[in-house]
Amino acid sequence: MHQQMRRPGRQKGDKPNPVDVHVGSRVRLRRNMLGLSQEKLGEAIGLTFQQVQKYERGANRVGASRLHDLSRVLDVPVSFFFDDMDPVRAPAFPAGFAEPAAEAFDADPLRRRETVELVSAYYRIDDPALRRRLFELAKALVVGAERREAK
Repeated sequence: MHQQMRRPGRQKGDKPNPVDVHVGSRVRLRRNMLGLSQEKLGEAIGLTFQQVQKYERGANRVGASRLHDLSRVLDVPVSFFFDDMDPVRAPAFPAGFAEPAAEAFDADPLRRRETVELVSAYYRIDDPALRRRLFELAKALVVGAERREAK
């Protein structure tokens, strides 16, 4: 009898692939920036909030058609979900992926609730000129801090 060859899948106890975790974190980031709940996003793409939750944690891999749906609903290009990936630490072969260090995860400002809340508040400012002035103020504060550190 001809036995069908299957490629090895992830075992129950295996950790999620770092690329799936990254894509999921970008889905969560954009969803939060838009003020959408997991339930609302799920409704928009025909999923339950639990399925959205699994995508965001990287527990479930996002397929190409689902990624396309997410990009449409979240109003971003598909490339958005892969932005900020480190090509040096992301080898071409999945077997070469290593789990990122916990401190690297914690150090990423895009994964902090504070960042999401700040961006959300920024985009709730209706006046584009006021938003621009706030942006310029933030940049000026950084320059001032860098000058003080250089002394």
